[in-house]
Amino acid sequence: MRRALERGLVAEGMDIVTAGTGPQALRLAQTGSFDAVLLDIMLPGLSGYRVLQQLRAAGIVTPVILVSAKDGEVDQADGLDLGADGYVVKPFSFLVLLAQLRAVLRRAGTRAEETVITVSDLRLDTATRRVSWQDRDVALSPREYEVLTVLLRRAGSVVTKGELLQEVWGDSETVTRNVVEVYVGYLRRKLQAVGAQDVVRTVRGHGYLADGPDGAPAGGSRRTPTAPGR
Repeated sequence: MRRALERGLVAEGMDIVTAGTGPQALRLAQTGSFDAVLLDIMLPGLSGYRVLQQLRAAGIVTPVILVSAKDGEVDQADGLDLGADGYVVKPFSFLVLLAQLRAVLRRAGTRAEETVITVSDLRLDTATRRVSWQDRDVALSPREYEVLTVLLRRAGSVVTKGELLQEVWGDSETVTRNVVEVYVGYLRRKLQAVGAQDVVRTVRGHGYLADGPDGAPAGGSRRTPTAPGR
């Protein structure tokens, strides 16, 4: 079902990242970098209920639609009480699921206006996809932009190669961690060209870190996503 949903949603123009276990889903969703989450209740390792509970406890407001074979009123009420934005019962119509997904994305769009992430003098506007350093534009490829977005959203925290691989490339089996190194290298060279070489650093043996010149993120504000990009 996960693969079928991925194919269907990609066909609708969405960028999809999948997770096969509860802990993996929680780890990805905790980044706050997604526009919406489709969350199965019966996940190995950690149930969808517990994933949702921990997300809301951590202040993650990403819209969540629960997907479950449990069709009882109590089950649905429990999910909504935990903070779900929708509940779809299996078997379901893909068109109905898509309509619910678009509805929660529209509602999320009306709640948020901030679209800019800043770290030091580096500015990323998620609405226009414009990246600039001290008002000087930085031209990035789509993949470089995605890598930078993940790093800036988690400014001040180390992001591992595995996490970048999962968030930017998803479950693709043709991509290795060496590709992550290559694209981070591309990104850093472009940042260096405008004087922003210190924003993204390598933490040897761990991953990559985005922060300001004093070692801490600066001026970071971000939005609840408003479009079905992820």
